[in-house]
Amino acid sequence: MAFGGEIILRPRSWRRLLRFGSYATAAALTPSAYGQAARAIAVRQIYLTAWKVLPAYLAFSALLSLVVVDIVHSTAQAHGLPQYALELVLRVLILEVIPLLTALFVALRSGAAIGAEIALMRVSGQLEDREEAGASPLHGELVPRIAGAALSVFSLTTLSIGLALYVTYALFYGTSVSGFFVFTRVVGHVFDLPILIGLLLKCLFFGLAVALIPLATGLEAERGDARTVPAAVLAGLMKLFLVIGLIEILSLMVKYV
Repeated sequence: MAFGGEIILRPRSWRRLLRFGSYATAAALTPSAYGQAARAIAVRQIYLTAWKVLPAYLAFSALLSLVVVDIVHSTAQAHGLPQYALELVLRVLILEVIPLLTALFVALRSGAAIGAEIALMRVSGQLEDREEAGASPLHGELVPRIAGAALSVFSLTTLSIGLALYVTYALFYGTSVSGFFVFTRVVGHVFDLPILIGLLLKCLFFGLAVALIPLATGLEAERGDARTVPAAVLAGLMKLFLVIGLIEILSLMVKYV
């Protein structure tokens, strides 16, 4: 029985992940892959991953935004640099912290669950049985979960960013509309076209990583051997955190190096 650390070090495991990722992404972009049963699985995945925890996560995002904005604003005021506070908040909180924390949140909440579910289906032979019966496991079971999880990451990130922008404006300008012009001008300066495209791509890659990696690694469980399930789930989480970190590092390098 392989342990999670052994699986993550296998080059063959990473090659299998890349190959599966390319097939699954192409299938997820094919409208014909979403039959009635597939749509039901995708909706269930979105409900469990995003909708069910939406109020709690938005409350957490609001609290985090409140603390970060207040710290940055107070520190900038104390050092005589209030003119840079708003831009710093937007660059740190909106562009980096919220997308990263959302990806990690969904990874912790759903990554292990998706990996374990697929690993158990692999051990019990359900995926092979479907294939022998003429049904495609990729389109019937895997693609809907990938689409649902990826859409959940993107949706939670978008909603959290919108809420963080509202909290930022409220802390800087209160309920007055007098600061709206200055606020939108700074937002437009920070979120220029290259930065906005980079943010969208980062959210997309985060979503694909959270959706694909635990699922693909769960397929490495061995049929008939339930002892391989924990190793596959652990390896999926280890790979996922590694890839999320690499995406964030590359994003920072492209923007600031």
